[in-house]
Amino acid sequence: MSDYRKAILITYPVDQVIKEAISLADAAGYSIIKTVTQRQLIRSRFGIGLGKAEEVKEMVQEIRPDVIIFDEVLKPTQMYNLASLCKIEIVDRERLILEIFERRASTTESQIQIKLAQLRYDMARAREKVRLARAGEQPGFYGLGKYEADVYFLDIRKRVAVLKKKLGKEETRRQLHRDQRARAGLPTVSLAGYTSAGKTTLFNTLTGENKATHKSVFTTLSTFTRAINLAGEKVLLNDTVGFISKLPAYMIDAFKSTLDELTYASLVLLVLDISESIEEIASKYDSSLDVINEFEVPGTRLVYVLNKVDLTTPEDAFDKAGQLGLLESKRVLPVSAKTNYNVELLKDLVGTMLFETEKVKEERMEEEA
Repeated sequence: MSDYRKAILITYPVDQVIKEAISLADAAGYSIIKTVTQRQLIRSRFGIGLGKAEEVKEMVQEIRPDVIIFDEVLKPTQMYNLASLCKIEIVDRERLILEIFERRASTTESQIQIKLAQLRYDMARAREKVRLARAGEQPGFYGLGKYEADVYFLDIRKRVAVLKKKLGKEETRRQLHRDQRARAGLPTVSLAGYTSAGKTTLFNTLTGENKATHKSVFTTLSTFTRAINLAGEKVLLNDTVGFISKLPAYMIDAFKSTLDELTYASLVLLVLDISESIEEIASKYDSSLDVINEFEVPGTRLVYVLNKVDLTTPEDAFDKAGQLGLLESKRVLPVSAKTNYNVELLKDLVGTMLFETEKVKEERMEEEA
């Protein structure tokens, strides 16, 4: 913890929101030494009300943190106002997630994706700098005059164009791999779900791999693919980047080439941490579905994996799945990637869905012929 930077956290007064914000801060290398909550975080000129902002200013003077972490997306003007008042660096939710991504990116593709997302974050702020400079508001805003702001904005646009080209090459390479797999007739199964649901642990259990896992968020930032045998047939299994709530569209866009695997997958295993409260599970399930729907994955291709059942009971898992309305699909299974509970049953279910369906189709076509 000695390398961690001290931070005051400003977030909503909801336990699961506070818990997630602390987890994000920890993953980005911050230690939360004080938490401030307020029901509204985006409306005023400081993000929080003036009275609360004055309280935070006093806290900063008293406990001397390195930064304030603001668990919401702030407008550049709000960030500037709060930083000016408290005389301290402000890290909003978007930037916090970008910092985690930067720490975790290990492949060329994920590093390009992170740089692209960072530039798009900067571009939104550069637009505001240019607007304020042109309007004659707050001269020298962020230390940039009109000319400098324009040059900075154009420079970002050029760098974005270069990175998009590089990412395009990576996407072409990935598409070639997909084409090769399609020619070989290999079905693909993708693991998806909210960050920290246990996807990578399940991936390791199913493949015998030893990919790094961590309780922290965003352990996986790039798709990792391995071949496994199911029902005597070869299948490709891939692990994808975890989802999170309030992820801006440009970040999803930056990871599009990675998450595109969901579109092409024969089946998507949606992994849920079923040990959490029903409120947390419902919130994370909705966030996961938002992203899955973005990639137009039909519901018939989803298998609901109720993971971490070792921390609760199968009965509780089914009860929560019922509350989410998942039981009608008949594609629901409580498992524990950690203890191997029901992992063989999961393999059987996936194998049946992939190959029995194909056999039935082939037999039907033969009968019709």
